[in-house]
Amino acid sequence: MSTTVVTTTTTTPSWKLAESSSKTESVHIKPEDIPFAAWPYWISYLVPVFIGFGLIWGGFMHYSVLFIAYVVVPSLDLILPTDEVNPTKDQEKTMETMWRFSVVTWLWPFVQMATVLICCWFVATQSVSVYDWIGLVLGCGIMGALGINCAHELLHKRNPYERGVAQISLLCSAYLHFMIEHTVGHHNRVATPEDPATSRYGETFYQFWPRTVIGGFKSAWHLETERLNKAGLPLWSYHNQMISWLASPVLLAVSILYFLGPSAALFYVVQAIIGFSHLEAVNYIEHYGLVRGKLGEGLYEIVTPLHSWNAPFTITNFFLFKLQRHSDHHAYPTRRYQILRSFPESPQLPTGYAGMVLLSLVPPLFFRVMNPLVDKVR
Repeated sequence: MSTTVVTTTTTTPSWKLAESSSKTESVHIKPEDIPFAAWPYWISYLVPVFIGFGLIWGGFMHYSVLFIAYVVVPSLDLILPTDEVNPTKDQEKTMETMWRFSVVTWLWPFVQMATVLICCWFVATQSVSVYDWIGLVLGCGIMGALGINCAHELLHKRNPYERGVAQISLLCSAYLHFMIEHTVGHHNRVATPEDPATSRYGETFYQFWPRTVIGGFKSAWHLETERLNKAGLPLWSYHNQMISWLASPVLLAVSILYFLGPSAALFYVVQAIIGFSHLEAVNYIEHYGLVRGKLGEGLYEIVTPLHSWNAPFTITNFFLFKLQRHSDHHAYPTRRYQILRSFPESPQLPTGYAGMVLLSLVPPLFFRVMNPLVDKVR
């Protein structure tokens, strides 16, 4: 696998988002709202809570997470006012260091791991019908997607604790190689043919899924090999992070198998697949059809607001820690979620990520909606 050298906005951004729109300059958070601004992000914890309700009451309650994710959230996104409010520069400085925002993401990996293990115990020790098992594993898989999103927020940070706990959530979905593939691979190659996490114009999600899952793993292995070679370290040694990232979910699955049995181990594996498949569904819609111009061999134009799809929908923004403000994230990857900014000149999706994931499962409908939007951007 050849390495493609591209120019990124991480060190030399060529566009100033904050000055790019008069709308951005005029819509700000009210000062009196700042102390309470973190509370809505706790909404993501409804997912493990409703999984718990399913364990208590069974039946349809096992499907409550699925119902929330793909009926309640998309509906509220369309009904409620959009989220286009940005902090001022002074507010950014204040909000960036507020522990109220950080604790939401710091606790999530532990809650997620505990919930997964409790569910594994439940299916191993209780009489669970096929109907209930399917609902429970889907709910845990959706929680896994939220966990990967939380890990995504944490792994971009320089704080060793945040990068450490990010791996707990990624372990739940057996996707630890995301640590290097996303930060070193995707952020450098986004919106280019070399990026396995960028979906191509006319490519269905079902074509994209194997390409990105397999390609992302190969890319991560290549990037880690390259890092070790530059450092003069042996590939087959404890220095190779990919070995530990591969071994960790295998060890967890084997431990679950040993202590709880095959039904619990199968549950862990299936919920992990559902979790990282949701991640890839989000990857599919985030950059669909968007392409950076090629400047020469291995060189592409700098990332701009035009290379990510954004969505100003309120409820999904709370569930996903403002992931839908994706252009600002790609411009400044270490920027904390609470101060990511919305910019109307960025390509806008017709609905939030939850609704778009559903749309991506029906390719003809997805293409009918998205291809004209891509053509306009291009």
